[in-house]
Amino acid sequence: MKVLHFISSIDRNLGGTTAYLQLLANELGKSIEVMVVAGDHRHDPVEIENATVKLIDIKMASSLNVLGLYNKRQKIKRQINDIYVDFKPDIVHINGAWMPQLSIVQSEAKKKGIPVVLSPHGMMEPWIMNRNKWKKKIAYRLFQHQANISADVLHATADSEKINLEKLGYDQPIKIIPNGIEIDNITIKTDWSPKRKILFLSRVHPKKGIEHLIDAIATLKDHFADGQIIIAGEGEDVYIEQLKQKIKSQGVEPLFEFIGGVYGDQKWQLFKEADIFVLPTYSENFGIVVVEALASGTPVITTVGAPWEELVKNKCGWWTELGTEPLLEVLRQYLEVSADGLRIMGENGRKLVVDKYSSKKMTEDMIALYKECLNAQK
Repeated sequence: MKVLHFISSIDRNLGGTTAYLQLLANELGKSIEVMVVAGDHRHDPVEIENATVKLIDIKMASSLNVLGLYNKRQKIKRQINDIYVDFKPDIVHINGAWMPQLSIVQSEAKKKGIPVVLSPHGMMEPWIMNRNKWKKKIAYRLFQHQANISADVLHATADSEKINLEKLGYDQPIKIIPNGIEIDNITIKTDWSPKRKILFLSRVHPKKGIEHLIDAIATLKDHFADGQIIIAGEGEDVYIEQLKQKIKSQGVEPLFEFIGGVYGDQKWQLFKEADIFVLPTYSENFGIVVVEALASGTPVITTVGAPWEELVKNKCGWWTELGTEPLLEVLRQYLEVSADGLRIMGENGRKLVVDKYSSKKMTEDMIALYKECLNAQK
């Protein structure tokens, strides 16, 4: 079987979708033939093992520049059709939404009779749909709705994402395959003694709800006199400066540290050093960083904006409503947990990841999905 994955960028700093594809392609390539096609890799493309990687020029002109858009569209068609002829994929897997180049690649596959799997990666969730709403409406009518309905299968990473896709009216097969991680390469922490150290590690973006964390810590600052709140991740300079000004105005500047993007051993060390991992997000289709924290043995606080009810069911964290007050309440609960309590939560989280969220399980399920697509066309 040959599978071609298409993604707009494999730049390391662009967050979860790139990290997901890097891991999936690495694992898929051990069993089937995989090509990853991407453009706009900026300055730091990730390394993808066990797959052929092809970077092409897929940057789109503004939709307001009709001639420029037409010229770019034709260029993308030529490039992708050359790849289809050379590689001859059995399946084309589109990763993402809202970018014209994705729909162009998909439509060319459909013209050739190649089945298409579309993974929106949370980009059709209500919070995302309502952000820059008028632009989304235009894009939805121009290309995104057609891309969604023409996909042979829509891939969701959680029940909540599937439900939201169904609410949009899509009735083709929607398959749930959770994201996974290479659990065998991650060791669990050995020290759960409370240090009043909180970690946020994700893209630094308004949808992540960092302002709620700042406000909650400002209220509890007397409990964190010797503590530290680490904000790890890439983000726009203007937004990061806004967060820093908010922290300063709240009088908690000494408690917060922005350290930028972290990868490899440094990332895993941060997870292990933290008492808890906090992701006060408005919207996540999955949240791979939650799995990474749990695999490290670190309890998690996240919101109903992420599909993580399992944190409560498996007693490995807190799943709270959106906003400062709910976050404040669960932080107070965390402050009452002993080292032994944190250890039990950490071990519960590790077991959950081992049982359900390994990269091997994700890959097996994805290959089964590809085979279903091919059998449906026979």
